[in-house]
Amino acid sequence: MNPTPEDPVPTAPPAQVKRPRLHLSLVWLVPLIAAVVGLSLLVNAWLSVGPTIEISFESATGLEAGKTPVKYKDVVIGSVKSIALQRDLSRVNVTVELRKDAARFAREGSRFWVVRPRIGAGGISGIDTVLSGAYIGVDSEAQGDDQYEFQGLETPPSVIKGTPGKSFELHADDLGSLDIGSPVLFRRIQVGQVTGYKLDSDGQGVTLQIFVFAPNDAFVTTDSRFWNASGVDVSIGAEGLQVDSQSLATVVSGGIAFATPEDSAETAKPAPADSRFSLASSQKQALAKPDGAPRLLRMRFDQTMRGLTENAPVEFFGINIGHVRSVRLEYDAPRHRFPVVVDAVIYPDRLEGISEKRGPNDKDDTPTFLVPLVAKGLRAQARTGNLLTGQLYIAIDFIPNAPPVAFNPAARPLTMPTVRSSLEDLQQQVASIVTKVEKIPFDDIGRNANASIVELNKTLKNVNEGVLPEFRTTLQGTQQTLDNANRMLSENGHLQQDLGQTLDALQRSAWSLRQLTELLGRHPESLLRGRGAGSAQPAPAPVIPPMAPPAQQEKAR
Repeated sequence: MNPTPEDPVPTAPPAQVKRPRLHLSLVWLVPLIAAVVGLSLLVNAWLSVGPTIEISFESATGLEAGKTPVKYKDVVIGSVKSIALQRDLSRVNVTVELRKDAARFAREGSRFWVVRPRIGAGGISGIDTVLSGAYIGVDSEAQGDDQYEFQGLETPPSVIKGTPGKSFELHADDLGSLDIGSPVLFRRIQVGQVTGYKLDSDGQGVTLQIFVFAPNDAFVTTDSRFWNASGVDVSIGAEGLQVDSQSLATVVSGGIAFATPEDSAETAKPAPADSRFSLASSQKQALAKPDGAPRLLRMRFDQTMRGLTENAPVEFFGINIGHVRSVRLEYDAPRHRFPVVVDAVIYPDRLEGISEKRGPNDKDDTPTFLVPLVAKGLRAQARTGNLLTGQLYIAIDFIPNAPPVAFNPAARPLTMPTVRSSLEDLQQQVASIVTKVEKIPFDDIGRNANASIVELNKTLKNVNEGVLPEFRTTLQGTQQTLDNANRMLSENGHLQQDLGQTLDALQRSAWSLRQLTELLGRHPESLLRGRGAGSAQPAPAPVIPPMAPPAQQEKAR
């Protein structure tokens, strides 16, 4: 069958082209997965990278680039990227790369410090870094403008920002044994700590910052009194030896205690934050009543004042009204003497009921009440406060028979009349007695006493060797004579009887003579006329019993 023109001409089928097949090996999956992971890590790192900041420290002790982390409340928020010295070699710049979610720490008010093992007044800190290594700690209020350069703290802050409580300022004459971290005590319980200190701008004192944790900060009232509770307070009084201390921590590292006086505890209100208080040196001084304005009192003594030192008490009738401020010598040209000038600070407000007259400059007070008191013998006198140490104090008291002196209450400084110390007079008397005793020739008296003792020994020796034997012989002879007399009287009883009769006759004769004397005394005319009928008859002679023989006497005995 012939094809027509409309019919298509049959053609041969096209030749099929063989293409090479792509064979993927499983080996290529490993770098592919690694590339995907790396890309995801890069994307994740780029998304998590935060700002980069620089922190300057005095040294890079414990820090290592690429390893040292930055932590906030033990959560890693960044890491140290590099460490380099400053151009002047004074400090070290540490470049820190923060995480993106920690960008709030790159603001004003943030504080950075190196956490490492430390031993301080507040105890041991950073002990966990012994094994894990040091890290950079951070604290921030999350407020303020952005900041990328900081100066690191060399010591960790005592209180982290945001801790509930209040800060207060205390003014003291000196720092004493206090330090950052020293405890703040209330009723011997730690309720806070010292967070900082600095010198005053005028250099006349020290200002301390303390922080009292909530809820104990409510115990700090507008009338609270603070005192330095460091060490041990030892005092000797009428009750004996007293030893007082707050706690063992205050003995070692110092501390501050506070309290509110009982008379104002109910009415006092909680003190606002950043209130200023004074820091007293002791609890007694802190809780004492306000002393008022001090007054300068000057005294001149014409005697040695050894033992009188600064801060020695000034007492009025045994009550402390001030203290000694200075002791110095002053030349008195008219008398060519060197009196000791003692300046003391007294507080007249401690004397209740004393009215003072305000001076024209409204600063100095004229104590007019002293005028009549000085006229009555009020004087200043140095007395011994301790016999063991010889320390002196100033006593203002009434001296009996004190000579009158000129006193000007308007003088500035006020000069108080003085008298010599009674102890010095006693010392002079003792010295005079010692001088007189030294003049006694004890050597001559001793030599004469030795010679007299030698002669006395010789005399006693002669008495013992010569007189005593002869005296003993005489006593023996006398004893023999008495024995013979007794024996003779006992053997010859009639002799004793005759002796008794003789004594009886003598007694009767004496009686008769007495009767005659009495008769003549009453009737002297009887010598001429004789005894008349009216004369009194003499009393009968007393009857004396005859003496019994010696044998009978022995039986009666």
